Amino acid sequence: MTAQVSELFNNIWNNYLEVTPSAKRIHEILGSGDDVINDHVAYRTFNLKKVGIEKLAQHLIALGYTECGEYHFEAKKLYAKHYEHADKTMPKVFISELLVEKVSPATQAIIHKIVESIDESLISQQNFLYSGKTWDISFADYQTLLAESEYAAWLCAWGYRANHFTVSINHLAQYETIDAVNSTVKAGGFLLNTTGGEVKGDQQVKLEQSSTLADKALVQFTDQAVEIPSCFYEFAKRYPLENGELYSGFVAASADKIFESTNAA
Repeated sequence: MTAQVSELFNNIWNNYLEVTPSAKRIHEILGSGDDVINDHVAYRTFNLKKVGIEKLAQHLIALGYTECGEYHFEAKKLYAKHYEHADKTMPKVFISELLVEKVSPATQAIIHKIVESIDESLISQQNFLYSGKTWDISFADYQTLLAESEYAAWLCAWGYRANHFTVSINHLAQYETIDAVNSTVKAGGFLLNTTGGEVKGDQQVKLEQSSTLADKALVQFTDQAVEIPSCFYEFAKRYPLENGELYSGFVAASADKIFESTNAA
């Protein structure tokens, strides 16, 4: 089972690198070999029955993952859950979904049209979590979405792929602190998301997070090809609970700011 999980995430990682070349370079800067462990991988979707959180999670549950927490993001109109595997070296998975009924009719219409066009059989296939965009969308529709929800615009432009991977600072041989990691990343010429500060969270909430700003990559819309923000790389330092085990959940106030790593400048 663990081999199947590793194979899945290798495929997800390779798909992510296609539009996030900076992650490969940062991976090489930070790691000394096998110490770059993925803390978690994040996905975006819509709260529509056809593609809701459970539809993505089914692929993980089949491989031994279990649901471990839920989160609410009122301002961004999002709901999320996270999943963990019994083998703690396997990445946690954070899946969020846009509450479609809470956005404008114009945005809802674009989203419903796209979701209705997805081949139902694709959703249950093993490669769904790295299938990307399997529909058509115009740049005008992308801009309409972007004006109201960057989250929806990103998802409709990029489809089902990892929104970000996350380096576990706890497993890095050469680094003790998130500040040291951030300094190395910045010295390598990469920009960090500074919304809410470079470091989100603290030792008190048992989780510190930071992230790069998303790379930019070309998307083929129906009417033109445009370079837009793609995916980013995150860094997480976890602190132990009273029982000595590392906190394994997420902090909604921090994740809220991490979402903004894909914002268009």
